[in-house]
Amino acid sequence: MTSGPEEPPADGHVRLKSARGRWILGATVLGSGLALLDSTVVNVALPFLGKELDAGMDGLQWTINAYTLTLAGLILLGGSLGDRYGRRKIFLIGTVWFAVASALCGLSPNIEFLITARALQGIGGALLTPGSLAIIQASFVRHDRPRAVGVWSGLGGVASAIGPLLGGWLVQTAGWRWAFLINLPFALLIVFVALRHVPESKDELAAGRFDVLGSVLAALALAGITYGLVQKGAPLPLVAGVLLGAAFVATQIRRSPDSLVPVSIFRNHVFTAVNVVTLIMYAAMGVVFFLLVIQLQVVSHFSPIAAGLAMLPTTILMLLLSARAGEVAKRFGPRWPMTCGILLAGVGFLWMSTIGPGASYPFQVLPAVSVFGLGLSAAVAPLTATVLASADERYAGTASGVNNAVARTGSLLAVAAVPPLVGLVGDAFEQPPVFDAGFKLAMLISAGMMVVSALITFFTIRTNVLATED
Repeated sequence: MTSGPEEPPADGHVRLKSARGRWILGATVLGSGLALLDSTVVNVALPFLGKELDAGMDGLQWTINAYTLTLAGLILLGGSLGDRYGRRKIFLIGTVWFAVASALCGLSPNIEFLITARALQGIGGALLTPGSLAIIQASFVRHDRPRAVGVWSGLGGVASAIGPLLGGWLVQTAGWRWAFLINLPFALLIVFVALRHVPESKDELAAGRFDVLGSVLAALALAGITYGLVQKGAPLPLVAGVLLGAAFVATQIRRSPDSLVPVSIFRNHVFTAVNVVTLIMYAAMGVVFFLLVIQLQVVSHFSPIAAGLAMLPTTILMLLLSARAGEVAKRFGPRWPMTCGILLAGVGFLWMSTIGPGASYPFQVLPAVSVFGLGLSAAVAPLTATVLASADERYAGTASGVNNAVARTGSLLAVAAVPPLVGLVGDAFEQPPVFDAGFKLAMLISAGMMVVSALITFFTIRTNVLATED
């Protein structure tokens, strides 16, 4: 006789359909969604905070990149801390840290203070983001993990996509500062749910010392490269960043198995391939999320709320289809859903390049974001599930941290490099013709990156690692 839905399996893991399983999933979705929401809700506010705080295009880039920089540079450490000291504990610490930094952002008197507070926000995100996926991987029975990850991806994607809508409403009704202050009630809810319902888990085999040197080298390397890309006339930081990146790789090889990133996890070619795909794919998406809502306001003259509403179809599609995409990938393998989804998202970027002065929402914006949403829905859940399934379970936090770091690094470097490359510098966001020309070229570059990601997926990810989850 089978056990009832509330009876835990013999191995101590939880079923997705149980009451506790739903609470666990809800807490992890809320946590990761908070970090994802903040990465997009701010975008709509950029033209307004830029004017109020007297910031140029580089100030807007750093408002986004300061957050992404510390998030990407420290997220590996966040995953390792969770594996060592308890995933729920680090998840909760990160949530509280994130809330305090959000309050500082909302109270910023100038652009320099805001950029500093955004960097602090990223530290909180680095602590809570890898914990959300690692909690799923450690808490649920193996059979339920792909679907749980699919739901997590779908609702996380909803958080990303709903960010511009929420940001637009807040900017238009309460002011840009509330794009940050809105995080406080969400953080309180996350802490309450996690304390009551999320079980503690950690890597019982963890030993040795933390790779503090690796963490510092990773963060400094990203900082140097990012500064060099944003400030085109600063080659020394760029060179220093590259050298520090090489030093980071060298220390990881030398210090294994006590390194920040266990080199052994890259011996799995599927894990390595999916992370390369993630880097390029999220680079393209980072450019689009950064520039699209500004384009809609500055060039197409959408209101903040209308610009935020433009991404609503993506939200709906992610909510409806991501869990199903996880099931399809589990049954047939991740290769085809990922390849087709990434290509479809690229088509959406090409369509976005037609958005300009007097753009029509029904004929230009709606089809573009809908095609993008379909592609994203098909690709993200299989990608995330494949990353976790291709790594040993004891490295759940580390694998999640690596993939999140790769995604944020791709977005960070692309947001730093592409705008200057296409001529979006200085006060470009106040000059519609200049911004329009740069936006169109940036969309073409982003579409090209998606094609490269799809080709890598098709030729390298041939093993259905998700089949072992039964």
